[in-house]
Amino acid sequence: MSELLRAEGLSKEYQLPRGRLCVFRDFQFTLKRGELIAVMGASGVGKSTLLNLFGALDRPTAGTIYLEDEDLFKKNEKELAEIRNRKIGFIFQFYHLLPEFSAEENVAFPLLIGGMPRRKAFDRARSMLAEVSLSDKLLMRPGQLSGGEQQRIAIARALVNQPRLLLADEPTGNLDWKTGRMILELILELHRKKGLSSIIVTHNDKVARFCQKVYHMENGMMKL
Repeated sequence: MSELLRAEGLSKEYQLPRGRLCVFRDFQFTLKRGELIAVMGASGVGKSTLLNLFGALDRPTAGTIYLEDEDLFKKNEKELAEIRNRKIGFIFQFYHLLPEFSAEENVAFPLLIGGMPRRKAFDRARSMLAEVSLSDKLLMRPGQLSGGEQQRIAIARALVNQPRLLLADEPTGNLDWKTGRMILELILELHRKKGLSSIIVTHNDKVARFCQKVYHMENGMMKL
């Protein structure tokens, strides 16, 4: 099984009013193609920071990340935005849907940003919403839908561009367990169906049990 993502010598520090905060230093990690892993750890340990680096939403203080053997941090901001749009899907705890847009508009948005013709973008958005069982909610806005439905729209949006890497930050954290379990089962189904490589950040043991590997993050290190 070949690798999709590799971190080498990764360090992240933040400047504080009094000194610097080191989140992690000389961090090494590899995600193989097809893997579904969980990253657990106490609040503030750096899980979301790490996910932001893996997703090229932030830059490290030192080290680099390779995605399909591309050195992400040798890219400029425009190139990184294109990589995020084409190769990485993001799912967040609070959905981050555009409230004034319908379900299909939210899902089509990344395609339109990437330059896809409008008709093709909306056809693909509708197809993706069908895969998450929301064909009957196409024209509804997020505020008209339940939390579980909003997260399914977010999953459809994350996957509509057919990414290689899926990053999920507490994807069930805003849902009751019954709904959260349904969301996890959907993520697992789509992970397998679409041949994704996926990382789920969570503090919940129940969520971690859905994954093939569970890493624990502590003191700037990640261990199985």
